[in-house]
Amino acid sequence: MSNFDIITPDLPESVADATVVKWHKAVGDKVRRDEVLVEIETDKVVLEVPALNDGIIESIIEPEGATVVSKQLLGKAALLPVGEVTVRAETPTVAPQIEDSAVASSADTLGPAARRLIAEHDLNVNEIKGSGVSGRITREDVEAVIAQKAASVAAKSAVENTVISSPAAVRTEKRVPMTRLRKRVAERLLEVKNSTAMLTTFNEVDMQPIMQLRKKYAEKFEKQHDTRLGFMSFYVKAVVEALKRYPVINASIDGDDIVYHNYFDISIAVSTPRGLVTPVIRNCDKLSMAEIERQIKALAEKGRDGKLTVDDLTGGNFTITNGGVFGSLMSTPIINPPQAAILGMHAIKDRPVAIDGQVAIRPMMYLALSYDHRLIDGKDSVGFLVTVKELLEDPTRLLLEI
Repeated sequence: MSNFDIITPDLPESVADATVVKWHKAVGDKVRRDEVLVEIETDKVVLEVPALNDGIIESIIEPEGATVVSKQLLGKAALLPVGEVTVRAETPTVAPQIEDSAVASSADTLGPAARRLIAEHDLNVNEIKGSGVSGRITREDVEAVIAQKAASVAAKSAVENTVISSPAAVRTEKRVPMTRLRKRVAERLLEVKNSTAMLTTFNEVDMQPIMQLRKKYAEKFEKQHDTRLGFMSFYVKAVVEALKRYPVINASIDGDDIVYHNYFDISIAVSTPRGLVTPVIRNCDKLSMAEIERQIKALAEKGRDGKLTVDDLTGGNFTITNGGVFGSLMSTPIINPPQAAILGMHAIKDRPVAIDGQVAIRPMMYLALSYDHRLIDGKDSVGFLVTVKELLEDPTRLLLEI
């Protein structure tokens, strides 16, 4: 029998270390080749460490919460010959400790699975009645005792809770450490505040033309392209056209230089269970609206499932964030460095507006452009935002590029 190591994968060059987030297996558990053993979180992505072979977890060296670096040993697993995996899965390499007297008196009435459960839950084997042949204690017998004890504890807890009469007595706090992603987001927000001259300008857009367009073609669009027609593809197309007209907003500062980008990689803010991330849609000027919608959907699903890669999150010249999906009416988004600007979209609300001297109710949305005033002047920022507004209010111009 030999072992195989469980090690931290290579981390990106910009990432010094990572945190062990969750072990999916415990010592003694059976593992299969390519099965995920442990999750490692960096300040950008979560990496999964799979099993190299079939076997049994022999030791866990770095527990949850530990800080690790590339190629660091996380644990070891016993490598078993073909055909032995199933047998050994029921008998952990590190055997649970049971009182010697219990082992001697019940060795012939306990199966391996039942013995492990008894040890894990610290049960008295003499209090368990076996239902198997010749009084043999089965796994089901042990699980029934465990369930009975859990029910007893829950009932006791319920009684204790009803005795408490003072509201102050039930005040509690929960302290949990920040995830690496959340800590990194906090650091970047402070960095932006302290190192940029950030300013925000606002405008509003009448969304009725786009809403009518979507209503008219949404069903046909979905049938033809196998993806729904959302608002975000309109936003991306309008932003790309506006960036072409105002290239300084697609630029960034590098030391004493201004770097102008002749490509259009747009970061889209996506909310995930671990926090806000900004995956990138590349070469947006060359993509159709259907391709943009498909990529947005794919990135959102990867973010939700924790499958975003470093490449997904690297780069981006300009960011679009849509707080409107959560009901935000207006906000001042914070720049995503090293980018120079970010566009915030908000909730679409019916409001009275003046059109040709008459008051009308239209679906209106506020736009907010936050930008680095060290690089972008007010004239360019306002012109960019007005261009986005005009393109969204007359979406035909997006197709004609006028």
